[in-house]
Amino acid sequence: MSYDRFVDDRLLTSRDVLNKKQIKMKLIDIDESARDFSQRFGNRILVRKVLLTIKQTDTEEIEEKELDVEELEKRVRKERLFSSSNRWISKHEIKNGYIVASKHLDLLASAIALDIIQF
Repeated sequence: MSYDRFVDDRLLTSRDVLNKKQIKMKLIDIDESARDFSQRFGNRILVRKVLLTIKQTDTEEIEEKELDVEELEKRVRKERLFSSSNRWISKHEIKNGYIVASKHLDLLASAIALDIIQF
């Protein structure tokens, strides 16, 4: 593997405050028909589904959840009258099919608000 294609695992893994959980997000589905009309943010894609891998660091237990980010955003709009999620992700923030850790909170905001994911 060449050095330019190497992706450090720390770039893809986000952690909670007490470092008890580690999270990785794999991109499963994107919206092909969506167009990004704002060019100032670069070339972006609209995320539909992600595979969330949560690892408990103390017990080494791994849990996987498939999240439909589009459905969560619709549910938040219906129940709470707002949407805190931003599903647009730059193509540079996807490495080997995984979303970089700096964008995890943006995609998980609706799931956290609806108590689907708890930290």
